[in-house]
Amino acid sequence: MPAVTEALDLAAKEAQAYGKRVAYIFDIPGQLGVAAARATLDHALDHPPQALVGFGLAGIEYDRAAYRDAFRDAFRSAIAAGLHSVPHAGEMTGPETIWEALDGLGAERIGHGISCLDDPRLVERLRAERIPLEICPTSNVRTRQVPELAAHPLPRLRAEGLVVTLNSDDPPMFGTSLTQEYRAVAAAFGFGRAELAELAAAAVRASFLDEQTKQDILAEIPED
Repeated sequence: MPAVTEALDLAAKEAQAYGKRVAYIFDIPGQLGVAAARATLDHALDHPPQALVGFGLAGIEYDRAAYRDAFRDAFRSAIAAGLHSVPHAGEMTGPETIWEALDGLGAERIGHGISCLDDPRLVERLRAERIPLEICPTSNVRTRQVPELAAHPLPRLRAEGLVVTLNSDDPPMFGTSLTQEYRAVAAAFGFGRAELAELAAAAVRASFLDEQTKQDILAEIPED
């Protein structure tokens, strides 16, 4: 753990030379269960990188119910230590994992969350509480959660008035980048500058940057 943390701290420092600010989220690989929850939490609490801001839950979603109590305990401890709760939910499974992320894990943002559309009551809650959904179109296609980009529910999520941000997920794994995601949805859904600017601004607002930095970045995003 100390060696990994040293590397993360070095990377964050070197990124500053390129005008980039790096922040980290530690994700529990959910399919590995109790031991993974404990190890991820131990690293986050005992050997955190300086730029650690969040605590998440990723990986295969299907068996999460078997580890529910361990995941809840880990998130409770992480939140108590000042970390933001940002689990993945509702990509490979239905709305039930999103409900658990909200009520059991205290989620402030939801990774993916595309199955929320199957539950109108959940959509209403996400909309009312302005919980951002981190949408990763290329990833969803390549993991076969949607058959093709044109069938992705991104436009419907926006039409429902939900807070959605555009994300690359794991760029090396899925062969994409954040820039490519913007180009892809522009081509697939006919999004123009205004729609892309709205997505970019939503991402800034959903971030854990300080308010002044958010305002500085928002000022750089053209509105038309």
